[in-house]
Amino acid sequence: MARRKFATLKSFLNYIGVEGDRTIFTWVSASEGDRWAQVIKGVTEKVKAMGPAGKLVKKEAKRLLLEKKADVIIGYEKGTLPLTATPCFITAPEEADKLVWNNLCTQNLAKYVHDLITAHKNSQKRVKPEDRKKKVIGVVARGCTTRSLIIHLQERQYGRDEIYIIGVPCDGYVDGKGLKVAIGGADIVDGSLDGGQIKMKTSDGDKTVALKDVLADCCKTCRFNNPIISDVMVGQNAPAMNPDAEYNEVKEFEGKPIEERWAYFIKEMDKCMRCNACRQACPSCYCPTCFVEQSQPQWVGIGEDKADTQVFQFMRLYHMVGRCVDCGSCVSVCPMGVDLRKFLKKIDKDGWEMFGSRAGSSMEDMPPLGKYDEHHDKGDFVYNP
Repeated sequence: MARRKFATLKSFLNYIGVEGDRTIFTWVSASEGDRWAQVIKGVTEKVKAMGPAGKLVKKEAKRLLLEKKADVIIGYEKGTLPLTATPCFITAPEEADKLVWNNLCTQNLAKYVHDLITAHKNSQKRVKPEDRKKKVIGVVARGCTTRSLIIHLQERQYGRDEIYIIGVPCDGYVDGKGLKVAIGGADIVDGSLDGGQIKMKTSDGDKTVALKDVLADCCKTCRFNNPIISDVMVGQNAPAMNPDAEYNEVKEFEGKPIEERWAYFIKEMDKCMRCNACRQACPSCYCPTCFVEQSQPQWVGIGEDKADTQVFQFMRLYHMVGRCVDCGSCVSVCPMGVDLRKFLKKIDKDGWEMFGSRAGSSMEDMPPLGKYDEHHDKGDFVYNP
C-alpha cells in the first residue's frame, strides 16, 4: 500500500513538473528518531544542492521564447571563474539550457531590464509610429529583483506588459568577498555547492565552508525571499531569513555618539575612489544624466577632493529614499569595500518607521516621497519636521 502510494505520488509530482530527485522513499520506524533527523537533513541538503527548480527555469524560458511571449530572457549562466554566475541574455529556445539558478547568482537583473527596454525605446524614436515594435523582456526574478521592477513600474519607466517575470524563491546568495576572507585569501581553483556547504580546491588545499556563514549581509535578514509579483512562479516559496534582526546594526549605530558616527562616515567615504561602480550596478540609478556629470549647474567636482566624494555619496544615498531594495548590488561591486549598507539601511528603516513604507513591496503603495497624507503631513513641517 505504502509503496503504491509513493509510486503514484512520485509519478504525479513528475507530471506537474517536480523533478523526481526532489523526493525520496525510505523506511524509518517510530523508534529511530536520530535516523529520521539524518534522513531529513540529507534530503534537504540534496534538494538545496540542486537549486530551487533550476530545470524548471530553463523549461519556462524555453517555452516563452518558443511561444514568442518574450523577445529575450535575462537570467544567469555559469561564470568563467569558479563559484560564480553571470547575467546572460537568451534569444533562442535552444540557448535556455545554459540558464542556472543557485546561491551563486548575485546580480539584481532589474538593472538589465531597464537598460534593454530603454535602449529599445531609443532605437524606435526614428521609426514611424505605425512601424514601431514593442519589445517584451523576460526576467528571472527573486524577491529583491521584483521589488526593483515594481519601483520601475511605479516611476513609469516601462509598462507591465513589457516584462514577463519568472519568479524564483531565494535563500540568499554567496558574498564573494566574504568567501575569500573565510578561506584566508586563497585562490579558488575549483568548487561546488554541496547542500549547505561550499567545497573548494584552492591554492592552499581543499577547503569547506558553511554556506550560511558566507551569505551576503543583505540576505541574512531578508524578509522578501519570494517574488512580490510574477507571471509564473517556479519552485516552492522560501521562508524569510531573520527579518527580526533587519535593523539591529542600524540601531546599534544610532546609539553611538554623533562624533563617532560622523568619524565613521568620513572614514568610509575616504575609501571611495569615485569609480561609480555602485551607481552603475544599482537598479534604481537610471537618470539619463547623473547629477555627478551635470555642469550647469555643477553639483559635485570631478576631482578627488574629499568633500566632493562625500557630497557624491551623500546625494546618491539620499536619492535612494523609498527606492533602495537592499539587494546588495552596490556593496558587492565596490572595489574598496565602502560600508554603503550601513547608511542605506538607515534610509530603509526611516521609510518604514516614518511612513510605513518598504521600497517596492507593493504595486498599490506609492513611494513614500511621492504621496501626501493629510493626517500625518502637517503644514508646519518646515518649522517642526
